[in-house]
Amino acid sequence: MSFYSLNYNNLVRIIRQTKNLLPVKIMNEYIPFHKPMITDDEVNEVVDAVRSGWWTMGPKVIRFEKKFNQYIGSRYSVSANSWTAAAHLSCEAIGLKKDDEVIVPSFTFTATAEIVCYFGAKPVIVDVQQDSFNIDPVKIEAAITNKTKAIIPVHYGGNPCDMDEILDIAKRYNLKIIEDAAHALPASYKGKKIGTIGDVTCFSFYVTKTLAAGEGGMLCTNNEEISDRCSLMRLHGINKDSWKRYSDEGTWYYEVVAPGFKYNFNDIHASLCLAQLSKIDLMLQMRKEIYDKYNSAFMDNELIKTYNIKSDRSSSYHLYPILLDIDKLSINRSRFIEELKEKGIGSSVHFIPLYRHPFYQTNFQFEKNNYPVSEFIYPRIVTLPIWPAMNELQIDRVADAVNCLTNKYKK
Repeated sequence: MSFYSLNYNNLVRIIRQTKNLLPVKIMNEYIPFHKPMITDDEVNEVVDAVRSGWWTMGPKVIRFEKKFNQYIGSRYSVSANSWTAAAHLSCEAIGLKKDDEVIVPSFTFTATAEIVCYFGAKPVIVDVQQDSFNIDPVKIEAAITNKTKAIIPVHYGGNPCDMDEILDIAKRYNLKIIEDAAHALPASYKGKKIGTIGDVTCFSFYVTKTLAAGEGGMLCTNNEEISDRCSLMRLHGINKDSWKRYSDEGTWYYEVVAPGFKYNFNDIHASLCLAQLSKIDLMLQMRKEIYDKYNSAFMDNELIKTYNIKSDRSSSYHLYPILLDIDKLSINRSRFIEELKEKGIGSSVHFIPLYRHPFYQTNFQFEKNNYPVSEFIYPRIVTLPIWPAMNELQIDRVADAVNCLTNKYKK
């Protein structure tokens, strides 16, 4: 019987329930930091796309946009070939120009800030909150100047930012909000799904994300002008959908009305997205179970700290970060990660603060002293595996390894 002929959810339950019966080889196998959840659905959708002949933007892209839009609840959804492309399109659509300023958090991946640089604008990096690792609204307001155009809050790990405070600041200073929701599908803030709050919200479908297609992105908005502009600019500024040009609905004739980009999505990746979207809530539930198990396992460990999710919001549980109390350990973060690896466990660091990278230091002269919270978090943070199909044995191995190492190296 092939792997793909099994019901994956039943397989996961069987593995979780019979962990003590697993052979030694499985008990000692390497636990990667992330592994996408693949079932027959993904395989069948991709085969269908390949056989259809639509290998670029076609009917499956359109179908996925509609289903994603319905799931999020925004008025418009526009797909792109990456989060970076979706966010770049969003910045262009709000009219970002040279010498404008955009406020971004220190604790994020470079894409959040680099899209600002595409326009000759300046990313203004501000510090984050120590309990959530999300952008600090107080620091946002302090950084606003007459050049500020927008704010890009990042929902770190899928944990929503303090959006009421950020919305209030944006309204008072007439700023646009482009939410970085690369981690936040699905998440919600005070009953509203992330994707329905700011002017634009951008999601990622990179292989490690909660909806994994290898590559891909989506922007959601309630603003028709932003949606129309992004739809136009994602494919060379051509005023007609490319897939219609080669169907019985289309014609050979098209017009270029703006110098656009080659940012369109394609039907093969959209096939993976369609399959993943159909079980997005199941995968959320599975990650939540792992999150709860980790919390229970680390409850009495005074040498690590987990981050806070406030009761008025729900996370996607994309990341599980811990902070090591390195002042009470005779081991640093780098060696801790190496020892986890020696025990067959993958982990990572999210993130190296933006201001520490040579590009941002050289071009914008950011000083580490201006980011005390990020400087506290960075040398201590480790992100642990939290992918949906982890079985109980794997979860226990990760938790036991963390507790064992902190106990071993306790001063």
